[in-house]
Amino acid sequence: MATQISPCSSSSLHQEPIFGAKLLTLSRITSTPKWVSKIHPRIDPRNQFKLKSSNGYSLNAVSVQDVGAAEKPLAKEPVLPEQTESILSVTVVGASGDLAKKKIFPALFALFYEGCLPQNFVIYGYARTKMTDEQLRETISRTLTCRIDKRENCGDKMEEFLKRCFYHSGQYDSEEHFAELDKKLKQKEEGKLSNRLFYLSIPPNIFVDVVRSASCKASSQNGWTRVIVEKPFGRDSESSAELTKNLKQYLAEDQIFRIDHYLGKELVENLSVLRFSNLVFEPLWSRNYIRNVQFIFSEDFGTEGRGGYFDNYGIIRDIMQNHLLQILALFAMETPVSLDAEDIRNEKVKVLRSMRPLRLKDVVIGQYKGQSKGGKTYLGYAEDPTVPNDSLTPTFAAAALFIDNARWDGVPFLMKAGKALNTKRAEIRVQFRHVPGNLYKRNFGMDMDKATNELVLRVQPDEAIYLKINNKVPGLGMRLDRSDLNLLYKMRYPKEIPDAYERLLLDAIEGERRLFIRSDELDAAWSIFTPLLKELERKKITPELYPYGSRGPVGAHYLAAEYNVRWGDLAGDE
Repeated sequence: MATQISPCSSSSLHQEPIFGAKLLTLSRITSTPKWVSKIHPRIDPRNQFKLKSSNGYSLNAVSVQDVGAAEKPLAKEPVLPEQTESILSVTVVGASGDLAKKKIFPALFALFYEGCLPQNFVIYGYARTKMTDEQLRETISRTLTCRIDKRENCGDKMEEFLKRCFYHSGQYDSEEHFAELDKKLKQKEEGKLSNRLFYLSIPPNIFVDVVRSASCKASSQNGWTRVIVEKPFGRDSESSAELTKNLKQYLAEDQIFRIDHYLGKELVENLSVLRFSNLVFEPLWSRNYIRNVQFIFSEDFGTEGRGGYFDNYGIIRDIMQNHLLQILALFAMETPVSLDAEDIRNEKVKVLRSMRPLRLKDVVIGQYKGQSKGGKTYLGYAEDPTVPNDSLTPTFAAAALFIDNARWDGVPFLMKAGKALNTKRAEIRVQFRHVPGNLYKRNFGMDMDKATNELVLRVQPDEAIYLKINNKVPGLGMRLDRSDLNLLYKMRYPKEIPDAYERLLLDAIEGERRLFIRSDELDAAWSIFTPLLKELERKKITPELYPYGSRGPVGAHYLAAEYNVRWGDLAGDE
């Protein structure tokens, strides 16, 4: 993890604003009319850098948990003249990596194709790899695609986009190299008001080096500067807190955008809409009607040569502590005061703080082993050349979590995540309670689970929302059947669904923080998992082995059975 470092300037932070933004005085805040932030609507991409935020609230509002948290005043994004012509400068740090090539550059192109980027923008790739502008363009052009339903002028759009892409080679900890990047950015910005976004697509151990170098030498001097940070945000509570502390030497909390791409997925976005805009669901959203909630993530492939990174983190840190826990917080939170980012994140933090820390008896861990299937041999996790032979890192985990508040007291929230399983899926399954005094229980036999209503939100693949209900089969007899009321996205909405990175990049550009993780939210999330992770490592718990391509370890079924629950994804419905 990053070590403690000193600020880049010898002058105090009271004199040198963080990341080049001007300090916002109290008189400046109070003299700005609130109605100014609502002049331009979000849908006008050419004016988005004149906006206060995409939901009408001031972009330089500070998170509640930051007030009074530091002795030094933090820099805020400046209030800018409405008529100033601006330019967006995006720097992808780690531009030669897979994430940048496969996700970030394609997402930026998609935003450009849809007209969501401003008229004036420039994109720079930054990495240690020696490369020319043309070589970068050639590399990223292989991964750019146009919408399936919008193919017109695709080639022209790509050519126009690639002309805005440039490259600068440098070391991640070199202020001199970032100063050279700054000169190139200023040449492209041509004196316009500069808004700069840095996307850190790099390992976490060099986050702070990059932020220090960029803040000292490549921050905007007259606009805003924001930094998107990719997970993992540490390995436990202590390392996460250390990372946050070091980042905040150079950044205010409202300049840090901790990205979890699962929060940008369409079905996760729709979760709050489904609950809060449909009267039929909100009254049912409690312990009175919900028996259990399941968050399921499975991949049908293993690490397969990429085990170096994974072995240092494991499935609990990689998937459960961030992706699944974030979805759980959105699912279980109380109705926020508004759709403002801080109101939503405040409610998520309340949920996380109400959760019990995980205990060893509430968790089952597993690791896939090799097997031959269909004439093909699949290597086990420990047989991967990039993984130590004696590795105890779990590739599968199932856990039972509880929220100790009035709404959810006693309801088990079950998580399951694994690699090298029999299918690829991510879904939320809400199993409702049995109908009391069910008149038709004889028609279902002894297994009353078959009569239970279930709401399923399939995040991927083939996004869908469906509700399992009981109905009579047509005919003279009384035979009951389970049917699905199904909203299949590809049938109802044939247009291609934007990638999660597109939505999150657009939100970061517009200053919308609703789908990004706040520091106190991160602290609360780690406090749930850190005791368990330390106990697993201290006691060197051996994972239960399961065959590659199976449903996972048997222990996961026993864990669910302890709470009288059956995993919903084993019912065979697709």
